[in-house]
Amino acid sequence: MPSRRRRPIRLRTGITSVLVLLAIVVAGYATLTAEPTMPGPSRASSPTAASPAITTSPALSASAAPTAPAVPAPPAPAPTAPQAAAAAHARDLLTALPVKGPAPATGYDRTGDFGSAWLDVDHNGCDTRNDVLARDLTDVVRSGPCRVLTGELVSPYSGTTIDFVRGDTTSTAVQIDHVVALENVWRTGGQQLSQDERQALANDPENLFAVDQHSNAQKRSGDAATWLPANTAFRCTYVEHQVAIKTTYRLWVVPAERDAIERVLARC
Repeated sequence: MPSRRRRPIRLRTGITSVLVLLAIVVAGYATLTAEPTMPGPSRASSPTAASPAITTSPALSASAAPTAPAVPAPPAPAPTAPQAAAAAHARDLLTALPVKGPAPATGYDRTGDFGSAWLDVDHNGCDTRNDVLARDLTDVVRSGPCRVLTGELVSPYSGTTIDFVRGDTTSTAVQIDHVVALENVWRTGGQQLSQDERQALANDPENLFAVDQHSNAQKRSGDAATWLPANTAFRCTYVEHQVAIKTTYRLWVVPAERDAIERVLARC
C-alpha cells in the first residue's frame, strides 16, 4: 500500500512550480511595459547650457598667433651730385686700366723697393706719417710743428673712434694704410716703375689713410676682390682712390679685382 508521506512532497513541488511560473509572468509583463531607451550620450556627457570648452594644440596656437610685420631696412641715401660725379669718373678710369694676371711677388722688398717709412717727399719738414695723422685726426696736439702727440680718429674703415696717444705701446692703435698695398703695387706693374716713382707712390697722400689697427691687419696686401672696409659707406671712396692711384702710376688690375671694383661703383 502506498505511503501517505509522499503527498506533502508533491504539494511543495506544485507550489514551487506555481511560484516560478508567476515570477516569469511578472518579469515578462515588466519588460513589455518598460519605456524603451534610445542610444545616445549619457547624462554626464550631454552638453549643458554653458559654452563648450575648445582646446587647440600648441602648434596650432603658435601658428594662429599674429606676428608683427617685418620692418624694412631704411633705403640707402641717394648719392650727392659730387659723389655721383666721382663714381662716374672712377668708372671711366677703371675702363681704361689694363686687365692682366698678377706678376709673381719674387724680389719684393718693402724698404729696398719703396724706401724707408716714412719719408718727407713733399719737403715740408714733416714725415709722411705725421702729415697723415695731422690731416685725418681731430683735436690734434703737436710737439713742435710736426710731431703729433694726441688726437681723435674716427677710422674710415670701421667707423670706430680711437683716442690716439703717441707712445711705445699706444701709437700702433692708429696705423697708416696704403690704399693700394705696396705688395699689390709690385705685382701689378710696380716692378717697371723707377725707384723715385715707387717712393712717391708709397708716400702719396691720395694712397694713404689713418685707420684702426684691426682693419689694417685684416687687409694686409689684399685688393678689392679679397678685402673691403667693413664700413660700407666708405667703400665708394676707397675704390675710387684705388683706381686713381693705379691710373696715376700706370698699374693694372687683375680680373677679380676689376669685377669687385665695378660692383662697388655700381652702387655709388
